[in-house]
Amino acid sequence: VFAGPDRLAAGFALLRAAPCDLIICDDGLQHLALQADTEIAVVDAAHGTGNGHCLPAGPLREPAARLHTVDAVITLQDELPGTTYAMRLQSLPLRCIMDPAQSCSLDSLRGQNVHAVAGIAHPQRFFDSLHEAGLNVRPHAFADHHPFQAAELDFGDNAPVLMTAKDALKCEAFARPNWWAAPVEAQLDDSLATWLTETLDQET
Repeated sequence: VFAGPDRLAAGFALLRAAPCDLIICDDGLQHLALQADTEIAVVDAAHGTGNGHCLPAGPLREPAARLHTVDAVITLQDELPGTTYAMRLQSLPLRCIMDPAQSCSLDSLRGQNVHAVAGIAHPQRFFDSLHEAGLNVRPHAFADHHPFQAAELDFGDNAPVLMTAKDALKCEAFARPNWWAAPVEAQLDDSLATWLTETLDQET
């Protein structure tokens, strides 16, 4: 895994370190220098294209018409007009951040008060998923990519703290025994797997 604001430079560095015949780039649609063979856009059905405007007037990095030039459009949770494929997120067992060997189910916390922490683009989706699982959620939303500090997560009680797997990585150094990561797994359409396999066969 290589990371860097210059995706082209990161790609060349990856090839020098570990030659491969397939590079998957997250957030790569705006990096035209990559000359990608296949482009896939993922759209959150709950938000769609927002107000249809690009930054800073709206949420888009490129005009919505860009979706007509990619090879596939995948929508998260629900299908939208023009969708090629749909994807859903399936909750996995909770993982103790302090001791990853420990796990428990969401059901074991049903009816309990929990603090839900999310520093992602759309934290409400995370909060809603916990509420739907029967937890009494006290939401704490932070900005996307927020650099957490221990004091920010001291809520003055012993209620469990649940957070996304993305956020949990930033809290490992100061995690407490009752802090839990809530990982999810993408459930893809079978037709998407078929299309992707055929596409890779053609490219390689």
